[in-house]
Formats: sequence, C-alpha cells, structure tokens
Amino acid sequence: MREGPDIARIASLIGDPARANMLTALMSGKALTASELAQEAGVTLQTASSHLAKLTDGGLLRLRKQGRHRYFALAHDDVAHVLENLMGLAVSAGHLRMRTGPKDGALRKARICYNHLAGDMGTRMFDSLMTQRHLELNEKGIDLSESGVALMQHLGIDLAALRAKRSALCRECLDWSERRTHLAGSLGRALLERFEQAGWASRDANSRAVHFTRRGEKAFREAFSIAEP
Repeated sequence: MREGPDIARIASLIGDPARANMLTALMSGKALTASELAQEAGVTLQTASSHLAKLTDGGLLRLRKQGRHRYFALAHDDVAHVLENLMGLAVSAGHLRMRTGPKDGALRKARICYNHLAGDMGTRMFDSLMTQRHLELNEKGIDLSESGVALMQHLGIDLAALRAKRSALCRECLDWSERRTHLAGSLGRALLERFEQAGWASRDANSRAVHFTRRGEKAFREAFSIAEP
C-alpha cells in the first residue's frame, strides 16, 4: 500500500448518494438531526444512522449534543470547501441532476455556502474586491491589501480577532452555480454576519437562500461599489 493521504476513503464517504445528500444539506451551516438528514437523503432512520456513523468516524461530521437531542454538522470549513469545489467540478464536467445552477431564483441570487455568502451577490462582491485591489494575491493565496483593511474596518469588521483564529482570513471558494469565485474564510463568515447584524439581509429558515432587503441591497452595492445588474 502506498504511503500518503488516503483520498480513496474520503471519496468513498462522499461518493455514496445518500451520504452526499446529507453533506449537501449541511452546507446550510445549520446542524440537523438524524431524522432530518434521513429525510434529506430519502432513507430510513436506521440507514441514516449507519451513514452518519461512517461520516463522523471519517472526520467529515461532528456530533453535537444538546439535552436529549443529537445534532450533526460539518466537521470544519475544509469539508465545506471540498464539497463546494466538487459541486463546481460536477457542473463543469456535465454531471447534473438538474439545470445548471440552483433551481430557485432566490438561491441563484444569494445563498449560504456553509458560513459565507455565495450566489450572484457573493461572486459580485469578490469580483469588486479584486477589481478595486482590496484583495491581493500572494504566495499563500489571497489577502487584504491596505485599502482592503481600511474598507473592512469601515464596515466594522474586527480583523485582529479574525487573524487570531486558526482558520485562514481569506479563501477562494468556487461558486458552483455561478462557476466563479466567492469569498470564504473567516472574513467571508464575518461579512455575512455583519450583513445580518446591520439588517441588510436574513437567512431563509427553510433553505440556503439569503434575502436582502431593498435598503440592504442598496447599502451592499454602495459598500462594495457594485453597479446595479
């Protein structure tokens, strides 16, 4: 047996259709029960429990207990990042179970990708940050430039607290519906939280959609110098 990372095991965990449906459901960022995930996967609760045990043992899920209830969530950001990239790869390779992009127009416009903003508004924000050179490329990937730091401070983002975290500040994430990049990492998470705190947007309780108010969308475009579509 060759030495090195066992990608075959990870691929086999993700590759089962029922487990893939469970993992995709958890891309909303919410923790779900075994019953809820069984419904998402279209399997019995007993079968779902077996799948969830494998995903947890494989390091892709983490179990959270609250009282008598047991909830499952993606283990960490890297799992979400891999899943979104696999969705993009499936789209580009023509492996579709539906038409390109989310069926729901609201999901196309803005949605949650685990903990950050995706969809048309997410990719527009990333494109604007790159065009205005608020984000810059370096040997490690992308990071904020001096002007980017100033913009984030203006928006009320605590960069010192974010940089103290173990996760990367900025990460590129391939948007599978737009086939373009949106912003992930701790900064992507903080920006989505800021949009919600400011009353610009709210998460749909029953889907991954993010709904911007009219005032919030206007403020969003002004903050990132985005022209109206």
